[in-house]
Amino acid sequence: MQSESLKTIGTPVLVLAVFTALNLTSLSAKAAEDNWPKFRGLKAGVAEDSPTLPESWSQNENVVWKLEVPGQGWSSPIVWDDLVVVTSAVSDDPGPGPQLGLYDGHSSSAIPTSIHRWIVYGIDLNNGQIRWEREVRSSSPPYARHGKNTYASETPVTDGERVYAYFGGIGLFAFEMDGTPVWSKELESLDYRAGWGSGASPVLHENRIYIVNDNEAQSFIAAFDKHDGDELWRVNREEGSNWSTPFVWENNIRTEIVTAGTDKVRSYGLDGELLWELTGMTWITAPTPFSEHGLLYVSSGFLADSLRPVYAILPGAIGDITLQDGRTRNEYIAWSNPKLGTYSTSALVYGDYHYTLLDRGFLICTDARTGQEVYSRKRIARRATAFTASLWAYNDKVFALSEEGETFVIQAGPEYKVLGNNALDEMTMATPAVADGSLIIRTASHLYRISEQP
Repeated sequence: MQSESLKTIGTPVLVLAVFTALNLTSLSAKAAEDNWPKFRGLKAGVAEDSPTLPESWSQNENVVWKLEVPGQGWSSPIVWDDLVVVTSAVSDDPGPGPQLGLYDGHSSSAIPTSIHRWIVYGIDLNNGQIRWEREVRSSSPPYARHGKNTYASETPVTDGERVYAYFGGIGLFAFEMDGTPVWSKELESLDYRAGWGSGASPVLHENRIYIVNDNEAQSFIAAFDKHDGDELWRVNREEGSNWSTPFVWENNIRTEIVTAGTDKVRSYGLDGELLWELTGMTWITAPTPFSEHGLLYVSSGFLADSLRPVYAILPGAIGDITLQDGRTRNEYIAWSNPKLGTYSTSALVYGDYHYTLLDRGFLICTDARTGQEVYSRKRIARRATAFTASLWAYNDKVFALSEEGETFVIQAGPEYKVLGNNALDEMTMATPAVADGSLIIRTASHLYRISEQP
């Protein structure tokens, strides 16, 4: 119909129509880059440069708005157009609050008997007002949690058409962008190691949502239809409890789903078939795999484990690609380092460099393509007791957010230099979002939109 009209109108209008279409395509692409639709955004913590992105802030400086968020939740915010989404678990008696410092001594508590309300919030990016809130469940929690975990630690995901929220042991829920419920999928409650609870976030690719739930009963990876929530397939995993979000790796050979586990990295095809596996991880894994420069980066680094590896993996692997003893590379592993991994934070590749933020507050820089050390452990600040949020970067700067809520601004590149620090003076474990020239930071009780103000 459209092509017939264009033929009738003539060449000048056809040229104009094509020009307009190209411009709309360009605008759409730019709009997609401005969004932050999942945990760590589209580029694993790297945001598009913008002069409005802030380098300094405080509780008052460069704050566009500040919103009190009820309840407890360490899920990261996500952003699409002018909508910010966060989740929370709200209760009059939530149990132990968030605790600063490393994990030693912060054990799990008994399963609460108080009523908790699992809530998804839709917030206006422009003014910080709550547009909608949707309660997905009201009950006592089905399992215990670690003192530093919450019952809303999984980050939601969106494709700009719907928002998908997942709470481990509770369910998977879909909403229109205006908050209208579309479907819900109740999921079984499972036991987690030492009563620490869940934390791995869902991922979205084309028409499917993928979740990994590694636990002490029966670990699994499963795919769900994003239109109606139907479970399309499920594959059991020989794993104990882990907290690593899976990664959909679209490389030049195929698209695959990469999972980091207790002892093995495994990659699955889009229909659940096992493609390859790699033995040699710590016995607790939390960092999320990601890709850059044609390589897949996978790491783990439990503090009590002598092996804390990082692997840079090439596309096309098949079967068992485990390194032989004493080797740091093979046909499919471009480089590796047995002592470079971290416990909680996910690494960052920005430009030519791979940055590792150790939980105790040290930064390490290596060549992202070769693994060669650029600079060794640099202590960011003695006053910072621990880091759980992952690194992010823009405008030639790398940002590290401590649990005390202080963000350290570090010069990107081969020379280590701390350029500044920005304090919000409240505990923070969630990785921020970067969208529309703004930084969205979640603290223990508030959500901030921070942007360079005239």
